[in-house]
Amino acid sequence: MFDPFLLRAADAEIVSDAPGSEITLLADSDTTDGGFTANRATLKDGVFGTPAHFHTRATEFFFVLEGKLQVLVEETLHTLEKGDFLAVPPKVPHAFGPAAGSDADVLVTFTPGMARFDYYRLLDRVARGEADPAEIAASSKQYDNHYVDSPVWRAARGQ
Repeated sequence: MFDPFLLRAADAEIVSDAPGSEITLLADSDTTDGGFTANRATLKDGVFGTPAHFHTRATEFFFVLEGKLQVLVEETLHTLEKGDFLAVPPKVPHAFGPAAGSDADVLVTFTPGMARFDYYRLLDRVARGEADPAEIAASSKQYDNHYVDSPVWRAARGQ
């Protein structure tokens, strides 16, 4: 059990994995005794989003705060709107990005918690040209983020 945890908006760290994409780091597993991890993803229209991937240990939850979010779950595409909620269990391939013509503001949580903040910081360094993209693939086991190919997702995102 973890102690109550409060993070003021002014104290939140914000990173970016691409132009038009911000990740606000809210709570990592070290502050929740492994209970959960949480971030806020703010994605502008036209941002690719995440490649298809899965996690082996955690369920990932998506709650749309504003806009529309396109989500791949296995090989099915869904469009989530404000107030929609989705839970993706471990080992299920998924991906997400803003739906065409819309921005998306999403609360993303994982349970049990996974040490993810350093992963998001790595994405930020890669986006700024300060780290090699190969480091992302090399870190898949450490951050429990395993990329898979999805022709459905690539086609949906215009790739």
